[in-house]
Amino acid sequence: MTTTAHPGTDPLADARIVLGVTGSIAAYKAPELVRRLREAGAEVRVVLTDGGRHFAAPMALQAVSGQPVRTALLDPAEESAMDHIALARWADALLVAPASADTLARLAQGRADDLLGAVHLATAAPVLAAPAMNHRMWAHPAVRRNAAQLAADGVDLLGPAAGDQACGEEGPGRMLEPEALVEHLRLRLAAKPLAGKGVVITAGPTREPMDPVRFVSNRSSGRMGYALASAAAELGAAVTLVSGPTTLPDPVGVDTVRVESAEEMRTAVLQSIEGTALFIGCAAVSDHRPSETDARKRKGKEPFTLEMTPNPDILAELAGLPEGPMTLGFAAETHEALAYGRDKRAAKGADWLAVNDVTEVGSGFEADTNRVTLLGPDIEEALPFGPKREVARALLARIAPRLA
Repeated sequence: MTTTAHPGTDPLADARIVLGVTGSIAAYKAPELVRRLREAGAEVRVVLTDGGRHFAAPMALQAVSGQPVRTALLDPAEESAMDHIALARWADALLVAPASADTLARLAQGRADDLLGAVHLATAAPVLAAPAMNHRMWAHPAVRRNAAQLAADGVDLLGPAAGDQACGEEGPGRMLEPEALVEHLRLRLAAKPLAGKGVVITAGPTREPMDPVRFVSNRSSGRMGYALASAAAELGAAVTLVSGPTTLPDPVGVDTVRVESAEEMRTAVLQSIEGTALFIGCAAVSDHRPSETDARKRKGKEPFTLEMTPNPDILAELAGLPEGPMTLGFAAETHEALAYGRDKRAAKGADWLAVNDVTEVGSGFEADTNRVTLLGPDIEEALPFGPKREVARALLARIAPRLA
């Protein structure tokens, strides 16, 4: 299938999504899912099954989608405006969320006695389904057979997640959250110029312990590195994210490794780097660590001297490997950013360096936005200010062709 986006843009921008909403309590999340899809630039048309109407109001879904909600297969008024074949052809993707146990059975059997089943059989677009049901139902052999059949038919099954359920029990069966479903659609629809390429990315701060309760660290939130991991996964790369301590959830479609210190980060990177095409050193690695770590909490308020030892330079080490990957580093500066960035790129031997001035409002640590200048072998380009996800896409759009 032709993808809906090119590298550097959101794969959901202008994408046409048919959303099937079926009979599960998780249907209450459908309006939020539609809202998030539209925020990403997608056009959404909702097919609501008879079961789904018990849990989600057609008027609510029409209000958030901006389009009439289809509920019947053989409604003359609806069929005259857009029949089910036209709806199936219109779609760039069919997402069934929530997908109840009954819906999984119907789709696996190829039934076409309702509108959702008919669209499923008629579309050539990718089909994704987010199961949602009681955990015992999900574990039932009949449901497992239906899920296996759908997977064999090419349907992407998203989840389910485990956790508390509406019935009061706990286990696997929860529909993935709308944000995660949006990410899965991005991964499915994006162009894949990095397919088959390995990418290792570091993100977040490191913590260098002084004693059991104190550490040396910095203000990095990890948002830029996580945005890069998601953007690289969109492009089809096999991404390993080596993350220092953050409060961010693991990116969808990314192998995330959690570490604390610079030494742990270096070890994790070296264990993941074999065969990698690109290394992105986005973590704010502490330059130094305490030379000694106290076994007990330091007491008292008297002044003390803390002796520090340099931490390993992960970016320079990777850049110096004779058969190593292409490297992209980051430089967070507070003044003369470009001059220091040029010097840092040369000193570390990095192929690319993204420089940002963290004193600019909305740029750098703990912000959702950023502005960077990309320094490379034959480029020095100031990228537009914007959300970190957009900045990440812009960076990779310039680097990806060099990896091909």
